[in-house]
Amino acid sequence: MNQTRVFLIFAWLMVAVLLWMEWSREKSAPTPAPTTSSAPAAAQSVPGASPGSIPSAQVPGAPGQAAAQAQASATPSAQTVTITTDVLRLKLDGGRVLDAELLQFPQSKDEGSPPVRLLTEDPAHPYSAISGWASEDKNTPVPGADGFKLVGDTRDFVLAKGQNELQVPFVWTADNGVTIKRTLIVGRNEYAIRFKDEVSNAGAAPWNGYVYRTLDRSPTILSRSMTNPDSFSFNGATWYDNDKKYQRRAFKDYLDDGALNQNITGGWLAMLQHHFFTAWIPQKDQTAHYVLSQVAGRDLIEARGPAFTVAPGQSTSTEARLWVGPKLVNLIAKEDVPGLDRVVDYSRFSMMAVIGQGLFWVLNQVHKLVGNWGWAIVGLVVLLKIVLYPLSATQYKSGAKMRRFQPRIAQLKERYGDDRQKFQTAMMELYKKEKINPMGGCLPILIQMPIFFALYWVLVESVELRQAPWFGWIQDLTARDPYFILPVINVAVMWFTQKLTPAPGMDPMQQKMMQFMPLVFGVMMAFMPSGLVLYWVVNGGLGLLQQWWMTKRHGSDPVPATAATAPAKKK
Repeated sequence: MNQTRVFLIFAWLMVAVLLWMEWSREKSAPTPAPTTSSAPAAAQSVPGASPGSIPSAQVPGAPGQAAAQAQASATPSAQTVTITTDVLRLKLDGGRVLDAELLQFPQSKDEGSPPVRLLTEDPAHPYSAISGWASEDKNTPVPGADGFKLVGDTRDFVLAKGQNELQVPFVWTADNGVTIKRTLIVGRNEYAIRFKDEVSNAGAAPWNGYVYRTLDRSPTILSRSMTNPDSFSFNGATWYDNDKKYQRRAFKDYLDDGALNQNITGGWLAMLQHHFFTAWIPQKDQTAHYVLSQVAGRDLIEARGPAFTVAPGQSTSTEARLWVGPKLVNLIAKEDVPGLDRVVDYSRFSMMAVIGQGLFWVLNQVHKLVGNWGWAIVGLVVLLKIVLYPLSATQYKSGAKMRRFQPRIAQLKERYGDDRQKFQTAMMELYKKEKINPMGGCLPILIQMPIFFALYWVLVESVELRQAPWFGWIQDLTARDPYFILPVINVAVMWFTQKLTPAPGMDPMQQKMMQFMPLVFGVMMAFMPSGLVLYWVVNGGLGLLQQWWMTKRHGSDPVPATAATAPAKKK
């Protein structure tokens, strides 16, 4: 396999993979589907309460359906409060987070742009987080999600300067003496909201109930095109358990593989979109039953449980965290939740995800030094070039030697004419005699392919790069180049690289294909995030310089044809 064929295969493979990624994205919004049957419930033991059973998906009036229907017809509650911290503005009642604005993330770079609204009451695309209590015993009173009452008269809570956290208390009391105290806790520079529930039974009979935590969304119909960054990332539900690890379900395929129905201890559930996500993180030592469902055109993912049987005079508690915010790697790591870093969804494949995480770590370290994400990308390319230098040197040295012997190869082709088999045999004998390795350029390219695709997802997924400028005309590294300057430079770099690349034995059809490759890539890169094109331009430019140097050093003087290889004279 010669250098040109390697390059050609690599180039077309890249085009095919990128086109496949574009084609395979969600084409439309999901259609409503009924909730399917569930798996059997399992037993759960909770300290401070008698053992109960984890609720199943077959319970009549299951909380997911009740929550969705209540949400669909809900009006603003008299108990609705507003909580404002340095990073969040929340509108909520005791059981529902109705609206969440991310104060440090404007929707656009325009002056005065409103902040991103992750959770919303917008009737066209409602999206909320819900936590309530239910029971399989119809005679057991429960608060649901809208039965909690605010303690006190304050309706507007603001995290004051110098204050590290806010606590907002709610309570529900039943006639039988059961009380559930719910405290919502928010902290400075934190996107995780703590929900702490304490159940006390002052009555004369045991109380049976279970907590449920739901993410309820009517998915937004996205414009599926390479010019819309929001459609690049995975959009759908994800969850994690210690056995099956990270799993996900796109909105368009929401119930294709069933309603999930899985008992999980120490896991979490989430809904992901470009740059942002919401997630319920239940108490790690308590088991819940995870369910996917669709109700009234909405997609739900829910954790039901644990279940409690609280004896008279006894009490118990359960906690959970609700993350409402960006995919900031450093803050996610502080939550110390196994697998939560996978919400930064570089790939559904573990190997690619690991490569992506490693690349972002290096990118982040370079950014700490240079203070600019564009220059951090340039620095990452330089580091990759240094690490891969021995392989790329072998690649370019092999190409230079092949270029040096092109006069001999050309005469071999003229000698044997259309007899491709004899020509290939003679060319391989020449390679063997001159110690030329035609496969020398394959390994470096194969190694760089996963790095390139992993970096593609790093630049697409990383909210740290969102609206981050480089310099001059590039003011958002996750958006396309507004003036197509970088794509044009990329075409030029590829064209000059092609001119330096040897093409022994290439037929006319291959030559025509090669001539169009820079243009094909230029058009494709015109719609890619400018940060990715910057990487490709710098990587290609440094590769061009390295190839030019190797060609000058090892292949600048062509080897003339010998008598043995000269074509026979016609009589």
